[in-house]
Amino acid sequence: MSAFNDTPLGKSSAYAEHYDASLLYPIPRRIGRAELGIDSDAQLPFYGVDFWNAFELSWLNPSGKPCVALAHIIVSAASPNIIESKSLKLYLNGFNQTAFSSANEVRYRLIHDLSAVTGAAVAVELVLPQQFPDQRIALLEGFCLDTLPVSIDTYTPHPDFLFAHTDTPIVTERLVTHLLKSNCPVTEQPDWGSLQVAYTGHPVDREGLLKYIVSLRRHNGFHESCVERIFMELMRRCSPLRLSVYARYTRRGGIDINPFRASHADIPLPENVRLARQ
Repeated sequence: MSAFNDTPLGKSSAYAEHYDASLLYPIPRRIGRAELGIDSDAQLPFYGVDFWNAFELSWLNPSGKPCVALAHIIVSAASPNIIESKSLKLYLNGFNQTAFSSANEVRYRLIHDLSAVTGAAVAVELVLPQQFPDQRIALLEGFCLDTLPVSIDTYTPHPDFLFAHTDTPIVTERLVTHLLKSNCPVTEQPDWGSLQVAYTGHPVDREGLLKYIVSLRRHNGFHESCVERIFMELMRRCSPLRLSVYARYTRRGGIDINPFRASHADIPLPENVRLARQ
């Protein structure tokens, strides 16, 4: 908690009416990674991005008329910092009563400010109202673990549930669960999500994987750190040849965060397409 005492999370905040980039608050990724045994100064053991989707973006045009859009934001997992989510909401609220010359200027401001606070280049796409009909709801592809008849009584991280059947031929498969839940490390509010694990290797025990994911139910961690924890434990316990872990979290404050981590740079990024609960 002490590392996050200065963040806006869990505190009453005045909502700025005008654009103010200083509202953005960075959190070093090394804080969560140190707990996982990841040396942030060395080559990271994974590749990936965080997809951020902002559904409450509005600004004024030069005539004072409001404009609205969705913002799709992609942050590299190699960036030094994440953005504290409430600070991003406060920052975006500052656009509401600020006049900009065009949507392109809004996009430029977002790219400039978010890149500065994360410490790496950030990609931003604005989805304007005429493009809203193109937005769709999708499913994570793969076998759904939630149908397995397992008994569960462990709700704190228990990686010993994870193992691979090394006496069985190598497979390539995708496994999905909608039972991911963790808690904000500052406010302890619940974070709900769906998870896709895609790998090539000896078969991961499906019941063990589901029990491990559910064991995070009382764990306190930011979305990005939780996905990196799952990735690292799967690599350590199951030794897949190739692995990716993708979580789609439900939105809070009009923003959802969806981390993706992969063992190899040639594993393609997934589509940033919302799920039904998002």
